[in-house]
Amino acid sequence: MQYDSAVSGAAPEAYSPATKRTILITTTVSSFITPFLVSSVNIAIPTITREFSLNAIMMSWVVTAYLLSAVIFLVPFGRIADIYGRKKIYLAGNALIAVSSFLAARATSYVMLVSARTLEGLAAAMIFGTGIAILISVYPFRERGRVIGINVAGTYFGLSLGPLIGGWLTQYLGWRSIFAIIVPIGIITMAMFFWKVKGEWAEARGERFDLPGALLYSVAVYAVMHGLSLLPAPAGFVAVFGGIVILVLFIVWELRTDHPVLNMKLFRHNLAFTFSNLAALINYSATYAITFLLSLYLQYLKGLSAEQTGYVLVFQPLMMFLFSPFAGRLSDRVEPRLVASVGMGLCAAGLALLIGINSRTGLGYIVACLILLGLGFALFSSPNTNAVMSSVGKQFYGVASGTLGTMRLTGQMLSMGIVTMIMALFIGTAMITPGTYPLFLMANRTTFIVFAVLCVLGVLASLARGKVHTEAKS
Repeated sequence: MQYDSAVSGAAPEAYSPATKRTILITTTVSSFITPFLVSSVNIAIPTITREFSLNAIMMSWVVTAYLLSAVIFLVPFGRIADIYGRKKIYLAGNALIAVSSFLAARATSYVMLVSARTLEGLAAAMIFGTGIAILISVYPFRERGRVIGINVAGTYFGLSLGPLIGGWLTQYLGWRSIFAIIVPIGIITMAMFFWKVKGEWAEARGERFDLPGALLYSVAVYAVMHGLSLLPAPAGFVAVFGGIVILVLFIVWELRTDHPVLNMKLFRHNLAFTFSNLAALINYSATYAITFLLSLYLQYLKGLSAEQTGYVLVFQPLMMFLFSPFAGRLSDRVEPRLVASVGMGLCAAGLALLIGINSRTGLGYIVACLILLGLGFALFSSPNTNAVMSSVGKQFYGVASGTLGTMRLTGQMLSMGIVTMIMALFIGTAMITPGTYPLFLMANRTTFIVFAVLCVLGVLASLARGKVHTEAKS
């Protein structure tokens, strides 16, 4: 029997094809928006830097502010969504992404732009903490890999179009137009979901929200990330150490409270969940900042325009977009850990090949490395997402989705943190000019070495998880 409205706690078979299709389309569009913003803004960074006269560290915060905000709020909003309703939080997130993008497009100062990016991160937390959880609530286990693959393909489609459209918009209409085009997309997605999808998902309704835990978590994340940007100054070490101490206190608190914002028992008693999230954290830590670094490299050292840079960088996300649905379907039949581990290995190989690039490196070589990285990431991401969501019960879908999103965004934030720290060590607060190009190349080389080592460790974490198919079906 099928219904046209969503019922909290209903089995996947209770939802009509029309409802499922609407949810798949809207969550995939939402998954498109935020990575599109990220990848297109990366292309526009040199232009924004010139307009606001930013140094290397200030430049990185245009990207990092979004990531930091998203990481701080993702786990709390995943829990809030489980208690008060995922649909409410999802709709609010789409509304806020439209508002914050409008503000970013109208920014008249560096502070205003970073503030708008912070709001965008908050909106992304509301969307990422609910979208996947809603999606797998309405599709049965046998179709989970397929729809997750489609959703992840939407993410990579955003990453694919970001460099192309972002480069074109920056070149001909200015960087502000990147944010302006997001406004109508956010509004249309919100309206479509609101009118077509009825009911609510709130399996933890009535439980208490863990405000002390949420505050401890947020302060810990901010302290660590801010500290990384201050290194090697003594204040940076103090902030990082303080953040780690607060993170330990957060874990102790979560293990003792009755209704934790992040259920640590999922990590203690669920090997597949733990190592799948660890693999995601490592993978994104090692790969996210590649586009940021290569965008600077291509525009500064190779002399390409923003539009030309977009044409080069598009190859990595294009491979992700093309192969993610295939990888998702494959993970329905083959153990996700095997597919994901192969993908992580390809990422390690691609990063190793980027270590030696310099001002004389040909564009064909860069493109080949990006294709290898894109294929590796496609093989990793969909199967790993399938593994995480299939390893928990439906009452934890919001928390699991929020946790996975947190690992992804924390990894992205750490990736930018590593870049910021290495840039600070090699370049300091100087602007990137022809005089600092040799230092920039040294920073690039060091960063790619660190990333390649992280990917090798990620392969080990990916292989260490259990057999998700067996555990999920038992």
